[in-house]
Amino acid sequence: MSKIALFGASGAIGLSIAAAISANGLAYRVVGRTQASLRKAFGADRLAELVTWDPDSPASVQAAATGIETLIYLVGVNYAQFELHPELMRKTLDGAIAAGVKNIVLIGTVYPYGRTNSRPVREDHPREPHTFKGRMRKAQEDMLMQADAAGRIRATVLRLPDFYGPGVEASLLHGAAKAAVQGGTADMVGPLDLPHEFVFVPDVGAVVAKLVNTPAAFGKIWHLAGAGVTTQREMVAEMERQTGRKLPLRVVGKTMLRLIGLFNPIMREMVEMHYLLTEPLIMDDSALEHLIGPIRKTPYTEGIRQTLAAVPHVRTIEALV
Repeated sequence: MSKIALFGASGAIGLSIAAAISANGLAYRVVGRTQASLRKAFGADRLAELVTWDPDSPASVQAAATGIETLIYLVGVNYAQFELHPELMRKTLDGAIAAGVKNIVLIGTVYPYGRTNSRPVREDHPREPHTFKGRMRKAQEDMLMQADAAGRIRATVLRLPDFYGPGVEASLLHGAAKAAVQGGTADMVGPLDLPHEFVFVPDVGAVVAKLVNTPAAFGKIWHLAGAGVTTQREMVAEMERQTGRKLPLRVVGKTMLRLIGLFNPIMREMVEMHYLLTEPLIMDDSALEHLIGPIRKTPYTEGIRQTLAAVPHVRTIEALV
């Protein structure tokens, strides 16, 4: 029987975690809204148990969590509906506790910190979010850790920075990777020259697989940092080096995001988080490494190679003439 369940599993991080669990020969449960999406992502893995749920139904949540010891929470929401994060966490937490789940792991973000006053940022840095999205993510974390403190369930949070990797479209680097392989101009959000870090998505799964089997991890919050400090410009330069051609860029800043946001809801929602590009937040994950041992981080050069290799090649109109 599956002892680990991934709720909201069909995204890039969920696929990475599932691959790590499966590589260890362990059965696991993936929980999503539709059977079709689960079959597409996990249908080829005989170790995956596919379960659908309705997060708004207490009975459905409890049924999806029944028989599970550790629940890994990856449930996403529309970028314009962050008010749903605390609500969905509450419903999942209640259902998991009712089902007898012992442990829950939240894959979190840096949003709860708000503007930071140190670099790198450790887990004990004050959480003072000045954005709506940050407040919703903080409320989500608080709810979870309060349940742990009350003895209702054992909980932990793993915070990640921006990420990238093969097939990862929700990345600052996706437009550049796509243009590098398929041609055309790369659409990016700037500035491009300030310090930044990225975690390579395939690296996340192995870390989570270790975390869930480390009792001392629960009751605390942890950081997983990227493979070092870089810049978006340096990542683009590496794409150019690997493809052997100059990559035309179309870079938008906060003002242009506001203008584009008049017609594009996603761009509009990115405005309040733009400070993360102008006020770099670099994470310190030495505590996590002390907890679980050495953390394998794919170097950016190799991560970019794999990311570019996964971008579909398209035949341009010129090639057909």
